[in-house]
Amino acid sequence: MRIAVTGKQGQVVQSLLRRGAEMGVEISAVGRPEIDLADPASIAAAFSALRPDVIVSAAAYTAVDKAESEAELAFSVNAAGAGAVAEAAARIGAPVIHISTDYVFSGDKASAYSEEDATAPISVYGRSKLAGEKAVAAVNPNHVILRTAWVYSPFGTNFLKTMLRLSETRDHLRVVADQIGCPTSALDIADAILAIASRIVADPEPSLRGTFHLTGGGEASWADFAEEIFTELSKSAGRNVGVERIPTADYPTPAKRPANSRLNGDKLARTYGIRLPEWKQSMTVVMQDLLNKGL
Repeated sequence: MRIAVTGKQGQVVQSLLRRGAEMGVEISAVGRPEIDLADPASIAAAFSALRPDVIVSAAAYTAVDKAESEAELAFSVNAAGAGAVAEAAARIGAPVIHISTDYVFSGDKASAYSEEDATAPISVYGRSKLAGEKAVAAVNPNHVILRTAWVYSPFGTNFLKTMLRLSETRDHLRVVADQIGCPTSALDIADAILAIASRIVADPEPSLRGTFHLTGGGEASWADFAEEIFTELSKSAGRNVGVERIPTADYPTPAKRPANSRLNGDKLARTYGIRLPEWKQSMTVVMQDLLNKGL
């Protein structure tokens, strides 16, 4: 199986490359200058030349706060670009696996969101990602859309790595405690993508297509997440950092965040038999990876 993934530096891309190397799966990361998500012609040409069995649409505009003032660019990449990737996959007869987000929901629901719940994004980023989902579905019926959330990994920039970096110079941090979600390891996401890719290449069953939620098991607030990071840090490296739990109102940002980002993964478990590990378990694995490298 040959997989092409958009982007080169993102957390999911880097995790896929690591897992592909470990499992002997041929994965090509395709990004600038070969393709530009704002230039559909470049996308079509690149994938026509590669002709992979599956295309993973992972590249995106992810600057959530900056998107509030760069809406045109966010939609160009996350909506038009995503649609162009899906269309390029359709032209070569390949399925597309598209990575989306919890930010397509408002966060007003009291329980975890299912795939059947109404979307209502409250930020430019969320609206651009929802537009991308619709564009993918419109141009390529052979699609799997995976909504994930609170992604962390040994790669790129993410909450876990930020907490570790700040812990080097601070012994106390203020962290939002009234936003709840599902921390998700990009390495776990990569494992799920590889399993899904192998199924959809071999099986045309319509129920394997559509939108699914893919997040780590359990739930946490950002403050819970930080406290768990620092508990592990204390055990592993002897560094002690305190967490002051604060409300969102005390940490204003240009873009609104959903207060409830929890996603229900039962549909993915029923359809593919995939349920990601509990988030604390996966977080420990990623932390040890980082600490072993001296980060």
